[in-house]
Amino acid sequence: MKDYDIESLRHYEIVKQAIEFIRDNSALQPSLSQVAQAVHLSEYHLQRLFVQWAGISPKRFMQSLTKQRALESLKHSSSLLETAHDVGLSGTGRLHDLMVNCEAMTPGEIQNLGDKLTIEYGVASTPFGMALIAWTTRGICYLQFIDDNQYQKELALKQQWPLASYVAADAQKVANQIFLSEQSSKSKPVNLLVKGTNFQIKVWEALINSQAGELFSYAQIANKIGSPKASRAVGTALASNTIGFLIPCHRVIRADGDVGQFRWGTDRKLAIQGWEAAK
Repeated sequence: MKDYDIESLRHYEIVKQAIEFIRDNSALQPSLSQVAQAVHLSEYHLQRLFVQWAGISPKRFMQSLTKQRALESLKHSSSLLETAHDVGLSGTGRLHDLMVNCEAMTPGEIQNLGDKLTIEYGVASTPFGMALIAWTTRGICYLQFIDDNQYQKELALKQQWPLASYVAADAQKVANQIFLSEQSSKSKPVNLLVKGTNFQIKVWEALINSQAGELFSYAQIANKIGSPKASRAVGTALASNTIGFLIPCHRVIRADGDVGQFRWGTDRKLAIQGWEAAK
């Protein structure tokens, strides 16, 4: 593993611990000194790390994670998403400075279980920990954050397309294109190859069409895809998402402003939300 990867992971772990401390003590609005002490850093080093990682101070970052910010975001989210659909964004959206194109597999391709499909895959460092990423010539088909369960994630990937050919490859280049793209004015579009039901794809596209920093309730997403009584089914579609971050299910929270569940951990969900809000 490169020095950059190790440093990035170390920073993420510190931020994750800080967020966990802030969550547990949110009613007290802990000071910079208290947060720094909890993560065993000096105030100076914690401040510098946060500015480097998120572009804002720990205090501003803390504010971006409050329930009030979530509730305010929920009040204003629907119009932006509606605008995206009104201008014909049925399958593409902007994520940071990154264009994401979504292509669904055909029923025949799904039925073939990946036969004659070549999938490259590998583990890479991201701002939110290690991730297993897989892609084909048509786009990224898998992105799962991993902690200590890499084998299970690889097994789940190969169970999705049991007849495909798998080739180990350099996933760090793909990760850099996804997570570091806003640093480049020549970012290339990222294509996604998704496998799901029509309903699931509608949910995922609605989120791809949203903006970084927005938050939605399950009911808002259900309304926007024309199924106002399907809030529970929206939750099921989010739980079925195997392309983390790029299909931004981290933007969906409970109607009361609570962060809600996340298959890769609520602290990671808050870290991504805060990172997007800061950007």
